[in-house]
Amino acid sequence: MSSVKKAPALEHGPANAFEKILMSHPVYEAQLSFWRTVISIFFREIRPRGAFNIPKEGPVIFVGAPHHNQFLDPLLLSINVHKETRRKVNFLTAAKSLTRPEIRYFAQMMGSIPVARAADYAKAGKGRVSLSPEDATLIIGHGTAFTEEFGPRSQIMLPKSVGSCLAEVAEVLSDTELRLKKEFGGESGKTTGRVREKLREVEAEGTTGLDYKTLPYVDQADMYKTVYQELKEGNCLGIFPEGGSHDRTDLLPLKAGVSIMALGAMANDPNCKVRIVPVGLSYFHPHKFRSRAVVEFGTAMDVPPELVDMFKQGGSSKRDAVAKLLDIIYDSLKAVTVRAPDYETLMVCQAARRLYRSPGQNLTLGQVVELNKRFIAGYTHFRDEPRVQALKEKVLKYNRLVHDLGLRDHQVPGARKSSWKTLGLLLYRVGLLSVWSVLALPGVIINGPIFLTASILSRKKAKEALAASVVKVEGRDVIATWKVLISLGLTPVLYVLYAIIATIVAAKAGAPLRWRIWTPILVMTALPMIGFGALKFGEAGMDVLKSLRPLVVALVPGQQRSLDRAKQMRVELSNELIEVINEFAPKMYRDFDRWRILVPQAQVPPSSEAAPASVGTVDGQAELLTHPMTWLDEHLFGWTTSARRGTSAWAGRGSGEASRAPSPGPGHDSDDDHEHGDYEHVLGIVRALAGGERSGNRSRVGSYADLQKMKSNGVNGMSPVEDKGKSTALGGGEDRETHRRQRRPTLTDGVPVVRIGSLERGAGFDECTRQINGEIEEQRNSPKHEKSPQ
Repeated sequence: MSSVKKAPALEHGPANAFEKILMSHPVYEAQLSFWRTVISIFFREIRPRGAFNIPKEGPVIFVGAPHHNQFLDPLLLSINVHKETRRKVNFLTAAKSLTRPEIRYFAQMMGSIPVARAADYAKAGKGRVSLSPEDATLIIGHGTAFTEEFGPRSQIMLPKSVGSCLAEVAEVLSDTELRLKKEFGGESGKTTGRVREKLREVEAEGTTGLDYKTLPYVDQADMYKTVYQELKEGNCLGIFPEGGSHDRTDLLPLKAGVSIMALGAMANDPNCKVRIVPVGLSYFHPHKFRSRAVVEFGTAMDVPPELVDMFKQGGSSKRDAVAKLLDIIYDSLKAVTVRAPDYETLMVCQAARRLYRSPGQNLTLGQVVELNKRFIAGYTHFRDEPRVQALKEKVLKYNRLVHDLGLRDHQVPGARKSSWKTLGLLLYRVGLLSVWSVLALPGVIINGPIFLTASILSRKKAKEALAASVVKVEGRDVIATWKVLISLGLTPVLYVLYAIIATIVAAKAGAPLRWRIWTPILVMTALPMIGFGALKFGEAGMDVLKSLRPLVVALVPGQQRSLDRAKQMRVELSNELIEVINEFAPKMYRDFDRWRILVPQAQVPPSSEAAPASVGTVDGQAELLTHPMTWLDEHLFGWTTSARRGTSAWAGRGSGEASRAPSPGPGHDSDDDHEHGDYEHVLGIVRALAGGERSGNRSRVGSYADLQKMKSNGVNGMSPVEDKGKSTALGGGEDRETHRRQRRPTLTDGVPVVRIGSLERGAGFDECTRQINGEIEEQRNSPKHEKSPQ
């Protein structure tokens, strides 16, 4: 058996006239526009953050993680980079994937560089293996043929039961013995201990040794040569250094290839100054149709020259340089990704984030992602504290109670006592749901075969991917990709079939020749419009359907006590959570109190019998105009009292007053399973009432760039952070300029919100501002105070 493998013969660069056309700039632009349309249909919302960090020129390596959505990940990254800078990104793609004709065609147009992976050529070994009792680097075979299966630098992989551990072969001693370069798991010996324990278990069951796989050594010389040339020419490369897509909650260990690419390119050409941009991809249910995503670009990093010098020296210095740069890249990815050590931690932190957000706070997707990162960082740091453990148990208990009631967390504050108004609102929304369902029905029937086929086949592909992988948990990372690919292949076939059927029906009905000629054209034109209409009407209907749960629960006899208990429990948890954050966050983040945003404490929602507020109030109207369904509910049923309480610093009201804002509508942060409603695309009556409000389209396509500059501004707390509102990519043309929104200065800039909250409620405005201005003046006259941590 040959111990060296070459990548499949797929050259990076045009091999003939046809491939030259495929890889031309106009074709790339057209293909990217096509994929942008596909992505906008599959995802309900995509938010770029920190797009201003993308270098406009020079060689760049975009390092993306986590790789949770197979082929859709590079598309999202490419689209956002091109939208901001008009630059093309050439991605390194697994050579095995490029053997599929449907993938190879698009990959050629996108300029993908094939990468052969040893795992793609793994084969089941003959016989079974065990470790020598005296030497952890000596493999003993039972019925094996090592001389045929292994060669120098090839690898041996053990089964999933021991973590699919790998080790490089140093020497093949015989058909039944081989020497490893290092023991499994390296010098720590932890993996070796797990392997020996497993061997004892199988021996107790009467079996000798473990199954294994052989992995050949793959020569990557041609790939690196191509990469160095691309960087030398000042182009952009994209890579997902985890090595393959997965559906784990934390990052996989990074492969060293990205470090070698950056250091090697600079070592070969002193004039090549490579910059590395970390990119975090955060999804809300990545495998589901019409889910949401955030693409966050971190600060571009220069490769340290001293590491390049170490790389040039070769040997151990080269290995140290690669490892150090890989650590730098890993640290930069941690700043832009949501990472949790396990699923329970992720669920607890997301629940805490929802409890921390006061009712009425509709956070942007960027703020939701930032809060998730901060809560996970804080929880993992203080998880052993008794108070944190006690709070965790209470949060889990609350989640179980809400789940038993059939509600989501965002629905709890707005749940009302059973009354005729509740019944009327339920009937009204059922009627509204019926209207949206009827409008969506034609498109659902027409496109039903596509949805059904894509769902069934994608899950089948997920099972196949899970069986072939050693890192996947459920194989969800391939579902969205296969849904898109299957839909792209099936939709034109189905629409052509419908056009043929319509033409046959027109001919049999005796329609004039002119109409028979126009029938297929009209059908092919109308079907996409019907499908898009069904998408929007069905989406609005689903939002209405999700809003029925609390109304139904409120009408069920005997449930009111459980509802009241859930609301009270939520209030107590929210207040306790804020106290815990106030206690522990300053220990982790310097200047936490100065830069956090004050979050009002929760309060039990006022009863529905409270005096209704005027719809025309200044503070409530903006919220009422945000969601058409809430606006209709307000005018038809008079819902105005809400579940929230404000403070004078937060909304200009005393703590004892009931908020005049509306009940929580569908918002970005309502719940991980509850997505922002697209009512504004269906009900056209609301935007006209909003006056100077920005259009919804701008909010969907603009870049928030909201929190990426936190380090320079000193924002490091675990509280909700202010969206700085820097906009990118407003224009779509070649010569468009990048515009940025600037936040207007306010009276409270640089003033700790805790200080504002400590002011006397009944104190006059002049007195309060005089106190604060005096303190600010003292700070200015004092020696330069310590800056916030970078």
